[in-house]
Amino acid sequence: MPAPPQLQFKIVIFNASKPEIHLHPQPMPNRKLILYISMSLDGFIATPDDDLSWLSLVEQAGEDYGYTALNDRVDTYIVGRRTYDVVLQLTGGVFPHAGHHTCYIITREPREAENGVTFYSGDLAELIHRLKQEEGKDIYCDGGGEIVKLLMEKNLIDEYIISVIPIILGDGKRLFKGGVPRINIQAMPAKQFASGLVQLHYVRV
Repeated sequence: MPAPPQLQFKIVIFNASKPEIHLHPQPMPNRKLILYISMSLDGFIATPDDDLSWLSLVEQAGEDYGYTALNDRVDTYIVGRRTYDVVLQLTGGVFPHAGHHTCYIITREPREAENGVTFYSGDLAELIHRLKQEEGKDIYCDGGGEIVKLLMEKNLIDEYIISVIPIILGDGKRLFKGGVPRINIQAMPAKQFASGLVQLHYVRV
């Protein structure tokens, strides 16, 4: 059950002897953490050597699988350091999300900010709780598997949007590593595309 809205007191004085007190409900921020990610049919997000070229199997002109719509509703981006390094390799050292989002790279070792991103080595749950209490749009998580596991251990993911690519990799780095508590989720309508991609959508209940 959601917490009751926080009340803000405002005193309006019409004359020196008769102040009136008005109560103005001030809703708490309700930012959601969204996992938006692709995986193979057998549950891998990358090959053992971090190859992502198989994602190009579903590339089609004019089709972004809801990516633009997602970016319209988020302003913060969270990803693990290994995924960050892979993106830099693919883009020649440019981190595209830094131009549009507040970016947090989750890492075990403290590092100075670079490429417009902040490296975060503290408690991940504390970061998410703080972000959810701040004003802003929703929060986008892009993996990897270790980050997803840490978030699921605390049941911090509000929406799961998972694009299943029509390929079986056979081996690689799994999206869901197991070892997390049971989480109740509700299925939203899935989407099937001409490329063979099926996009699953679940929300936490």
